Amino acid sequence: MNKKEQFQNDSAMHVMNGIESLHDGVVAHKRKRFVRKEKNIDMNGLYEEISKGSRLHLSKAITLLESQAEPDQKIGQELLKRLLPNTGNSIRIGITGVPGAGKSTFIETFGLQLAKAGHKVAVLAIDPSSTVTGGSILGDKTRMEALAKHPNAFIRPSPSSGTLGGVHKKTRETMLLCEAAGYDIILIETVGVGQSETVVRGMVDFFMLLVLTGAGDELQGMKKGIMELADCMIVHKADGDNAKLASKTVREYRQLLHFLQPATPGWTTTALPVSSLERTGFTTVWETIKTFQDEMEASGVWTARRQSQTKDWFHSMIRDRLIDSFFSQQGKKELVHELEKQLLTGEMTVASAVDKILPMK
Repeated sequence: MNKKEQFQNDSAMHVMNGIESLHDGVVAHKRKRFVRKEKNIDMNGLYEEISKGSRLHLSKAITLLESQAEPDQKIGQELLKRLLPNTGNSIRIGITGVPGAGKSTFIETFGLQLAKAGHKVAVLAIDPSSTVTGGSILGDKTRMEALAKHPNAFIRPSPSSGTLGGVHKKTRETMLLCEAAGYDIILIETVGVGQSETVVRGMVDFFMLLVLTGAGDELQGMKKGIMELADCMIVHKADGDNAKLASKTVREYRQLLHFLQPATPGWTTTALPVSSLERTGFTTVWETIKTFQDEMEASGVWTARRQSQTKDWFHSMIRDRLIDSFFSQQGKKELVHELEKQLLTGEMTVASAVDKILPMK
């Protein structure tokens, strides 16, 4: 085994070929070569290795699901179906935050604490997508280096691909594969505040919003809707000279949260001070999450939310499939383009244009 293969086996972070954009011939050639290589996949072997917790095989399975090649997707779905009975046994945690809040630093410190305690932690880090190539802007540049080296951790960076909420379309399926591989804590890092974080809220059990100190001005600019999605607000970088101000910010948020609609029925959202630099506050964060899980399971909210999320996912995939199916029909793209011209020149109303495309019966 050469050094590159050894690194892929030992590292928590795997970025496999096969999910690149198809905007140029070189990349397309790479993807085709990957498809030929994986054509005769040992499904039983892949299933067994993932069930044993192999990070390398888990990464290969995720790549199959993310691939734009139909044969890869078919194999990935067949594998996911087999693994489905082994899913659902994790705590799914969404993490977002204002720019500069230190999401990656928080996740690495939090993930390391959990991994050292014996938990298996999967981090799905959603990178912004390039509008030119469609790929990840951050690419495979390794963030969270310390966490990536821990044997109980798995980090998967994926491009957001322009998906609403900064979440890759396959994030839900990736979560299931990670659960089948034995990961009991799934952390989803989003692109950040400014996109529809409702998408993230709709796929996790517990949602955290990272903010900074100085709540006075920040509260004015913070969207009420985003705050109402959070089960916990983390006042990050609460250390050094900033510690006193962080305590004041926590009090202000706690007072404000009493006037907002709770994100989860029967749960009171709170604010907590945390310092990744000094590694303080993380034990309280984890205790808060566990208390949340215990109370929501006892009340039935946990199961009801999971079931609701599955239905929402189903409906979302139907919409995506209908759109893909529509634009794959001959002449539809040209028709839409022509109607767009007429809309912009004022020759037609939007409703009339839609009727041209999808006439009402």
